[in-house]
Amino acid sequence: MLTDRLKKRLTKDREMTTITMRIPVDVVESLKEIAPHKGLRGYQTLLKAYISEGLRKDEAQYSSASSERLIEALRKRGVSDSVLKEAVNELKAA
Repeated sequence: MLTDRLKKRLTKDREMTTITMRIPVDVVESLKEIAPHKGLRGYQTLLKAYISEGLRKDEAQYSSASSERLIEALRKRGVSDSVLKEAVNELKAA
């Protein structure tokens, strides 16, 4: 199931911005060594991949936590487990 946010991230023509980061030289050297082993042209691409990976993980965690809080709030208000399960399954199928 791809969210609208994820679909937008998969488009090639997204608006970009330039940032400046201070990173230790030894970290940059390690990135330069590892990038070719992962089939990437350069360390900046690898760095962006690491950022994207961590961001997706965190977004999934926090999104999941929000969904769980909503389900628990609905359960406290008397919505049956069968209705909640049906709604979650319908959402996953969408």
